[in-house]
Amino acid sequence: MNEDFLKIHHGEIPGEPLIPGDPLVSPIRKDAFVLPDKEKIRLIQEHFREIMEILGLDLADDSLRGTPERVAKMYVEEIFSGLNPDNKPKASLFENKFDYKEMLIEKDITVFSHCEHHFQPFFGRAQVAYIPNGKVIGLSKLNRIVKYYCKRPQVQERLTNQIALELRETLKTDDVAVVIRAKHLCVSARGVEDVNSETITLHTSGRFKDKSVMEEFHRLIESK
Repeated sequence: MNEDFLKIHHGEIPGEPLIPGDPLVSPIRKDAFVLPDKEKIRLIQEHFREIMEILGLDLADDSLRGTPERVAKMYVEEIFSGLNPDNKPKASLFENKFDYKEMLIEKDITVFSHCEHHFQPFFGRAQVAYIPNGKVIGLSKLNRIVKYYCKRPQVQERLTNQIALELRETLKTDDVAVVIRAKHLCVSARGVEDVNSETITLHTSGRFKDKSVMEEFHRLIESK
């Protein structure tokens, strides 16, 4: 795998993919982190105020007066904080001294992200599994990796693959599986307005390509 691609993926080179449209790289410009967060918040606040004024909202109203600043802070400090590689969680790895050789599954990890097409939320659960290859990862780091890649404008397909690639690179194993099941407000709150449908995405690699391993994985994630 291309070394520069991995540096971009891991945030060492914040910027555009070397291959435009590469499905594993978020579309972030090379100058994305030139402005400090404080300045980004100021500029977003100004522009969001203009949007509200164009919509005809009265920003003198005490309910709306602080909305531009609240939205700007929310974008930069909260829901899109995963754009900044400085916020990437540090993986805690441990020797597999118990000689555990079966799959490890972290079930029902919260997924809450925003569709990059309409900036509408999508939310659900992730099932993440790997088979150790010398090292094991701290359990909470699995949740934090999912959360980090959720906190940016996303598409569910890329999100699934980014989580899987992060685990494969961190754990030095190809034996990884990720399933995400989510509801998208861009489907339920607008457009077709279907509140019942959900989207399921899957990444499998290594031994998880084996039919019997996948059957066991699905049996375990479906069990209560």
